[in-house]
Amino acid sequence: MLMAGLILRRGDLLHRSRRSTVLCTSGVRVPLARDATSLSVSLPPKDRNYEEGTQKKSGKWFTLPPYKHSIDGSALGKSLSANLVTTTDAAVTETTALKWVIRCCPEIPRSLLQKLFRLRQVRRQSCNLDDQEHEPRLRRVKAKDWMNVGDRIFLPYSIQELPSKKQECNYKEEEVNFMRSLVLFKDSAIIVVNKPPGMPVQGGIGIKRSLDELAAACLSYDYSERPRLVHRLDRDSSGIMVLGRTQTSTSILHSMFRLKTFAASNDDIENKQKVLRRHYWALVIGTPRHPAGMISAPLGKVVVDGGKSDRITVVGDAQNLSSQHAVTQYRVIASSQGYTWLELSPLTGRKHQLRVHCAEVLGTPIVGDYKYGWQVHRSWKCLPCSTLKSNSSEELANEKKIPFGLDFESGSICEMQPRLHLHCKQVVLPNVSKAVQCFQISADSDFSRLESIKLDAPLPAYMQRSWDMLSS
Repeated sequence: MLMAGLILRRGDLLHRSRRSTVLCTSGVRVPLARDATSLSVSLPPKDRNYEEGTQKKSGKWFTLPPYKHSIDGSALGKSLSANLVTTTDAAVTETTALKWVIRCCPEIPRSLLQKLFRLRQVRRQSCNLDDQEHEPRLRRVKAKDWMNVGDRIFLPYSIQELPSKKQECNYKEEEVNFMRSLVLFKDSAIIVVNKPPGMPVQGGIGIKRSLDELAAACLSYDYSERPRLVHRLDRDSSGIMVLGRTQTSTSILHSMFRLKTFAASNDDIENKQKVLRRHYWALVIGTPRHPAGMISAPLGKVVVDGGKSDRITVVGDAQNLSSQHAVTQYRVIASSQGYTWLELSPLTGRKHQLRVHCAEVLGTPIVGDYKYGWQVHRSWKCLPCSTLKSNSSEELANEKKIPFGLDFESGSICEMQPRLHLHCKQVVLPNVSKAVQCFQISADSDFSRLESIKLDAPLPAYMQRSWDMLSS
């Protein structure tokens, strides 16, 4: 009798467990996915009314969306860079159970998820095509187990009671609005901003506000993932910055920027430069010998001031192990009164590449570059500026108080301390969002006819003033 009672009791528990699983599956809210690679699940609020039966019983499950193959951003970026036809095997990657849960629930601390796996509190419902006649069963799953297409992960329902690691925006409304006013373009894959001069791209010692921090707080919008950097601009430079909105799009863009530099380093410039292009405007002191040309000069780092700082310089020996191949295209836009506007197109992405190539190779340092053009700035003489323009600039600066201590007005060539005149004015890149959508429809996608996105950023006020003065 005792044994029969235990068997009946066990059967009742199994029946209740299956029933609660089905109820929970329909009761948990799964938000919209951004794309196949940016899936996220928001934890339901505690005070939301769920279906009857899911509130009263314990041991309910929090259900994640069915697993889909992850896109290999690096492989897809390579196909985009070369205008190739991508294939399923080349552009998909396998994922473990832990990584899938992290992708779906980025707000849950990773340490907590690892603990749930260690305590064997995570279940998986496998989508086994060979066993469709039987009812799917929940089985324990390990963190390192590989996921199959269609598999569902079930987490303890109690995770909704835990605090989320996602922090609310602590910036003022005017600061958020200012950051959003910098946005030039956004879609499901990327967000593009016009970086102000004087704003560092990344945080560090002595840096209170950086673009990556501000973008994470102010430019996430309704995305669970924060925007990620894919390239760099110097602190005093301005212009177009492209950020990835998802992990996959960031990986694709990283791959494209990396392959562009690799191609230029291997003399495969013509094949790669058409896919991803960046064009800078710079005002330099003097005039280059030729109106257009290609600069190919390796760069290396040297330590100065007894090890307190370093600088980049042209390396005479290209075979030096510490040197980096650097290639820049340039053309003259206009010349006036001893100054020249240049369009600079870097084919490699080296630190301070444009500044060093202008100063040391062309012999025309960029206005406001006190690091690589300090000698010519020692004898700097500003251009005469009309009183009308000066007064209007001061009035405009007083009317508009820009957040974060930024200044867009001062620094033109009519002042004794001009600011760096280097601006990323235009970027042309493939439509990453469209590429991901095409891959979702068909893994064997032809990117040779994929449309490009052309982005333009206006000059900052002080550079525009210098342009107007030299054009008059």
